[in-house]
Amino acid sequence: MRLSMILAIAGTFFLAALLCLVTAGFAVTVIEDNARSSVLREMDKEGMTWTEVDADGLQVFLAGVAPSEAKRFKALSVAGRIVDAARVIDQMQVEDTADIAPPRFSVEILRNDSGISLIGLIPASMDREALLEQMQRAAGTGDVTDLLEAADYPVGDSWDVAIDYALRALNQMPRAKISIEAGRVAIITMADSPAEKRKLEDSLKRRVPSNLRISVDVSAPRPVITPFTLRFLIEDGVARFDACSADTPQAQRTILAAARAAGLEGPADCTIGLGVPTPDWGKAAALGIAAVADLGGGSVTFADADVSLIAAQGTAESRFDDIVGGLEGDLPDVFALHSVLPPPEVEGAPTTPEFIATLSPEGLVQLRGRVGSQRLRDTVDSFAKARFRSASVNNRARVADGLPQDWPVRVLTGLEALGFLANGAVVVTPDELTISGLTGRQEASAQIAGLLAAKLGEGAQFDIDVTYKVALDPVAGLPTPEECIAQISEIQETRKINFEPGSPNFDANGASIMNDIADVLAKCGEIQIEIGGHTDSQGRETMNEELSQSRANAVLDALRARRVLTSSYTAKGYGEAQPIAGNDTEEGREANRRIEFNLIPPAEPAPDPDASGLESDAQEGQEDTAEGEAAEGAADEQD
Repeated sequence: MRLSMILAIAGTFFLAALLCLVTAGFAVTVIEDNARSSVLREMDKEGMTWTEVDADGLQVFLAGVAPSEAKRFKALSVAGRIVDAARVIDQMQVEDTADIAPPRFSVEILRNDSGISLIGLIPASMDREALLEQMQRAAGTGDVTDLLEAADYPVGDSWDVAIDYALRALNQMPRAKISIEAGRVAIITMADSPAEKRKLEDSLKRRVPSNLRISVDVSAPRPVITPFTLRFLIEDGVARFDACSADTPQAQRTILAAARAAGLEGPADCTIGLGVPTPDWGKAAALGIAAVADLGGGSVTFADADVSLIAAQGTAESRFDDIVGGLEGDLPDVFALHSVLPPPEVEGAPTTPEFIATLSPEGLVQLRGRVGSQRLRDTVDSFAKARFRSASVNNRARVADGLPQDWPVRVLTGLEALGFLANGAVVVTPDELTISGLTGRQEASAQIAGLLAAKLGEGAQFDIDVTYKVALDPVAGLPTPEECIAQISEIQETRKINFEPGSPNFDANGASIMNDIADVLAKCGEIQIEIGGHTDSQGRETMNEELSQSRANAVLDALRARRVLTSSYTAKGYGEAQPIAGNDTEEGREANRRIEFNLIPPAEPAPDPDASGLESDAQEGQEDTAEGEAAEGAADEQD
């Protein structure tokens, strides 16, 4: 082959190789430029302008200083969305942690009756063991739960100041939430009374470091007052409160204004609490106080919705009738007024010593009149407080000379007789003992007569005017079992017991409904009741039966928690077996999901085997007698 031909062929291959190289280089450049520009656009779109992107063939290099490790990782993820993640080469650095702001250190101290819990982030330089030791001393026998985390960052002096103040405050509060930050402490706690609240607030705000900001929130729940009581008196021209309760600050101002208008002087206060029988309490109390002022003396006592108005001795009957009639018309309908006008003294007549004890419908006892010695006065006071509760006795009896020798026996016997009444009075004189009032005991008159005869002697003079009232009878006044079930059904007509879906837990309204049902059952005594749980047909039958049983048990447990005697109650789950509506509509399914209270009928007595035998013998005897009579009749006919 000629040399020229060889050179031509070699030249052709060389040109082809050169062209391939040029084409490949151009292709690689295009790929690199596309990859670099695509990644850069995505980085700018994500706001990561700090990244530097380069490409070398199929590999993409990421460089730059990331603000944080999370940002660095995000940059790698963004690049991995554009090119294969295996082609991404990480050459990024992370910003020095010394230049990053330290975290916000904070601690929450939660304290209750069971112990103390610590939650939050504290500096690593803090003496954690010393902190826990101080917490354990504050908790005493309670537990200290450490849920703190630590971080190695510097913190200012205001952190230690806040911790020291919080520890001092913690020792003053058995229940509290204390939030601590550098230079700031926030305290949320409770006090048992308004006075205790003021005292605690003053103590916490005392000796606060100048570089520390504090926030103190102390709540004092209103007390529950039972019965809700107010007693206002005017004696010897002096007005005073023996007890004063109000439901709102407005009612408190109304009551005190009425008392001042009636002659009250000096400091006075009304306890604001829970348990008021009606929102009209302040208005009614002001009316009662004004009535005492119009009478010129006496007392008015409110105990829930019962009102007792007792006039001063010597009040004119016509004036008394006018004032009582006006008060009865002005009082809201919920209140029941009981008024007493003591008999007038006869001018010029010889003074007859007497001892009078009155028992009001709300259980308040007033003792007045004469006793023979201070020792007898103390004995009478102790006896009355033991019999009628110490807080309800107001002893105004005075020591006097010249009383009969048997006066102590007559006075104490009269008080003992008064205990048979729901409300009334006993009047003791040297010649007679009179007791009158209302009672819930059918045999009260006979029992009082027997007591007086036994203690005073058969020849003693006494007068008993006692009236039995069924409403006051603790047994006869109870509703029948049928009435109890009817009252519960009436509650459920408008306020159905509902549960969370698929759960035995009551919904948001369940607690208030159970409270009302418990109030009814508490008055019903020991009756046999079945609490039945029912569901709709959705779900498996066995699951529905278990769910209905759990819900019936939940109702029974809720009644027990409300101190209802449930020893005669049973709980049974019927599941979907007893529908009262169709399960093909939501309304029907809602009706089938229910709790029912049903009376359990008393069990029939088992037959007495002996009685059955006697009955059989008697029947056999009757049959034998009948057969004998028939045989005799046949013989007579034959004769």
